[in-house]
Amino acid sequence: MTQASAATALGFTKGLAVQELGWDDDVDEALRDAIMDAIDGDLLYESNEAVDVVLLWWRDSDGDIVDGLVDALTDLSPSGHIWLLSPKVGRPDYLDPTDLAEAALTAGLALANPATVSANWQAQKLVRPKGTRR
Repeated sequence: MTQASAATALGFTKGLAVQELGWDDDVDEALRDAIMDAIDGDLLYESNEAVDVVLLWWRDSDGDIVDGLVDALTDLSPSGHIWLLSPKVGRPDYLDPTDLAEAALTAGLALANPATVSANWQAQKLVRPKGTRR
């Protein structure tokens, strides 16, 4: 899968407001570029308005994933979602799937569809449970 097709598979389309959190020098720059091409804009670091999607790069060594998810909700619109990008299982700093499932529940989120997006990173979509959207 190319990064451009990964960006499309993740649902990134022109005009979406996408906030990026957790960037570091190990992220997949080609995927970031493909997402910016798909939305026809830059990724936001701080936002004055609600965003449609939060792109959250997270590694096990980044700390408590619950805190990361709660922080990601700060600027997220009520109908928005989070794409959590983490190293693939078995790679250094990968997130244990059980820890992620527990963290999502604690943060008030539900795990939706996962996606393979690059050689080293996987993506997990997190949404607010349907009953709690306002």
